[in-house]
Amino acid sequence: MNLLRRLGPAALLLLAFGGPLTARGENWPGWRGPNGDGSSGESNIPTKWSSDENIAWKTKIPIGGHASPIVWNDRVYIVGAEEAATARVLLALNRQNGEILWQKPVLSSPLERKHRLNSWASSTPSTDGERLYISFLDQKSMFVAAYSMEGDELWSVRPGAFSSVHGYCSCPVIYKDKLIVNGDHDGDAYIVALDRATGKTLWKTPRENRTRSYCTPLIRTMAGRTQLMLCGSKSIASYNPDTGERYWVMDGPTEQFVASPVENKGLVFFTGGFPQHHMLAIDPSGDGNITEKGFIKWHHKQKGDNYVPSPIACGDYILVAGDGGVCYCLDAATGNIQWRERLGRHYSASLITAGGLVYFVDDDGITKVVKPGPKLEVISENALGEATYASPAISHGQILIRGEHHLYAIGE
Repeated sequence: MNLLRRLGPAALLLLAFGGPLTARGENWPGWRGPNGDGSSGESNIPTKWSSDENIAWKTKIPIGGHASPIVWNDRVYIVGAEEAATARVLLALNRQNGEILWQKPVLSSPLERKHRLNSWASSTPSTDGERLYISFLDQKSMFVAAYSMEGDELWSVRPGAFSSVHGYCSCPVIYKDKLIVNGDHDGDAYIVALDRATGKTLWKTPRENRTRSYCTPLIRTMAGRTQLMLCGSKSIASYNPDTGERYWVMDGPTEQFVASPVENKGLVFFTGGFPQHHMLAIDPSGDGNITEKGFIKWHHKQKGDNYVPSPIACGDYILVAGDGGVCYCLDAATGNIQWRERLGRHYSASLITAGGLVYFVDDDGITKVVKPGPKLEVISENALGEATYASPAISHGQILIRGEHHLYAIGE
């Protein structure tokens, strides 16, 4: 199958930004990597390490947060919060050796109320190789800014209100000339598209159910159209990322969502939810309200506690990490559960995949490398010895894991 057709807009974005589509040396330019789904096309990714073996470098990070690292060429970028100064910060490191190159203040604002498992810097930044895009909460407003690759502010805007007792997390998504940010919150919720060059609002679509959710949208060309798909605000929906017009919507199946969707076998998969937990597959070819029209291909209700970690597509399978440690492997086409096993104590990080393997990183910093299939096959178990809540990244043959106090580059 043609690679560009398979990756759709993700491949076009990589080409537009100069990112490689080779087996090695990929950039990891935003939430869940170059394809927006946790997958890497690189090979020879490490499968075994510990706190003191197969570690290329380890750097103490002076800022707290759960945002993932991103990588562009020889730079690693992360965001964090300095609690004492109530400041949000952007930091750059040398990818080769982990040296901190610079640290720039981005926003000075009172620390918001948040859930105990959230942080004051949970939104993973994104980059197109020309600018860095970051998002925080500024008291009662969403704050989005663009910085140069050397840390100079280019623009900053507050495109809408944001209110949630659980805090903030909205990862900016790059699409063509746009930066798209999800504003689901307990108020006049919205999705907004900003001009990447200026921050000007290009479109802003209301989300009528006014309910907090934290899903980062997935953009794919499916059913003959480019779709921006997300769950949240008591619904699952698809939009035209060029205009903000809604294509289709499914009511429910519950109130709040965190996990991002993934695509496989022509279907889109959604997991999580509160107060009920769900795993379901949707045929994205519908229009209007599809709730009762046969576009839901399979649906598991109240299976485990899969809420925060985003799932992964790998081969014929969908794999899911449950917050409470119970994990799943499902057949993507049928939804049949291949195995259900406890793999860790608690999971916050989303899954990543490379070379046909899936990496489960739990809150205790223990990574289980799993080969998807009808039976659970754990290839290795690797302990860093440090709490880990951020989702990992893969770039240039290494795995980058942000621990509670350090950033690790695993591999040669």
